[in-house]
Amino acid sequence: MSREQRGPNEKLGAVLALAGISNAGLARRVNDLGAQRGLTLRYDKTSVARWVSKGMVPQGAAPHLIAAAIGQKLGRPVPLHEIGLADADPAPEVGLAFPRDVGQAVKSATELYRLDLAGRRAGSGGIWQSLAGSFAVSAYATPASRWLITPADSSVAREANPVEGSGAPIKVGHSDVQKLREAAEDARRWDSKYGGGDWRSSMVPECLRVEAAPLLLGSYSDEVGRALFGASAELTRLAGWMAFDTGQQEAAQRYYIQALRLARAAADVPLGGYVLASMSLQATYRGFGDEGVDLAQAALERNRGLATARTMSFFRLVEARAHARAGDAQAAGGALRAAESWLERARPGDSDPSWLGFYSYDRFAADAAECYRDLKAPRQVRRFTEQALSKPTEEFVRSHGLRLVVSAVAELESGNLDAACEAGVRAVEVAGRISSARTTEYVRDLLHRLEPYGDEPRVVELRERARPLLMAPA
Repeated sequence: MSREQRGPNEKLGAVLALAGISNAGLARRVNDLGAQRGLTLRYDKTSVARWVSKGMVPQGAAPHLIAAAIGQKLGRPVPLHEIGLADADPAPEVGLAFPRDVGQAVKSATELYRLDLAGRRAGSGGIWQSLAGSFAVSAYATPASRWLITPADSSVAREANPVEGSGAPIKVGHSDVQKLREAAEDARRWDSKYGGGDWRSSMVPECLRVEAAPLLLGSYSDEVGRALFGASAELTRLAGWMAFDTGQQEAAQRYYIQALRLARAAADVPLGGYVLASMSLQATYRGFGDEGVDLAQAALERNRGLATARTMSFFRLVEARAHARAGDAQAAGGALRAAESWLERARPGDSDPSWLGFYSYDRFAADAAECYRDLKAPRQVRRFTEQALSKPTEEFVRSHGLRLVVSAVAELESGNLDAACEAGVRAVEVAGRISSARTTEYVRDLLHRLEPYGDEPRVVELRERARPLLMAPA
């Protein structure tokens, strides 16, 4: 359905010309983006002609998908007003702002929490079907630069005013903050064991809405407020990580930006660095290696002399991942050596943050293997993967599955088809026990690499074993 504006939409026509997108090309892109969000759209070149020449405004998610499609071609976010669709059904750029003011930061975060739940109640795909845009790495530029300039707010004490009809605002204490930290710890454990799509993990957005938001809008001293912002930042980053693991890149990006802003309010520079590292991993995974390097190096620069050795090791490891994806073998090797050196300096008595509990030499070896996979060095992949798989654990099931796929790729590139299929079968078995779109995507990539050997019995068997996994709904 569409409604009519007055006169042609000259703004949309001009931006389409700038982006070099034809009417048919835009229709195809919008339909494809809609399909990715579970929507069945059937726009064609005539539909686009009506949008431009007659000023017709498509309803629902379409205006935001148009902005996303054009933004992907231009390589930057495209706001609705730039394409003459500001009067479309409202779907704010929720979660993308990085306010300078603490009060506005609370508003930005709590708006995101509320809209996520509204989307879940709306049904298939949730609010992320109608929010503007898809993942745009350029959206991280302002948050990263503002955090680098000021990684800690001067004061966060808050005296909330009573809201008519809702009673007195909450007076937040340390016990309230502790509940959020315990929720974050539980969520980390479930996520590692069952994947970001597991129902226990997916309760994090609900916790943010029901538990964290009222506290952030309450009254608290500067000391309690710092702790509250830190706990909320941890939970928000976790929500982003789980969205990332389930393929909801738009949601992940918004959660990460708000987590970074909350970490600044917490005056927790290592936690801010951890959020930047998460942003870096997402950018790298999406193919933006250079931007991933920038985000990882931002985390490193601000944490020199502040973060523990183990934390600095992880940041250098994330930097190595980005260098490898960008194809810079020398820089990747240097970052890996630095990461290993920092890890060797770590001691059991160090005051490592609780959110770093997953990081050990096994994790270092696993990521080093992925670096060398991207650099097409199978011998190094095999060496580090063997170390990463030497201590399989039920605590980090998803990581174990990912390592098996990387091992299979290394065996294949070394000419060991049987070993590759054997590792692949084990990876499929693990992937079937968890809910992780990322793990499924790794398996899909392995099968793609095996296509030249499609008639081999072991490959046929692996493909059949993977079929239920690949056909399962996202």
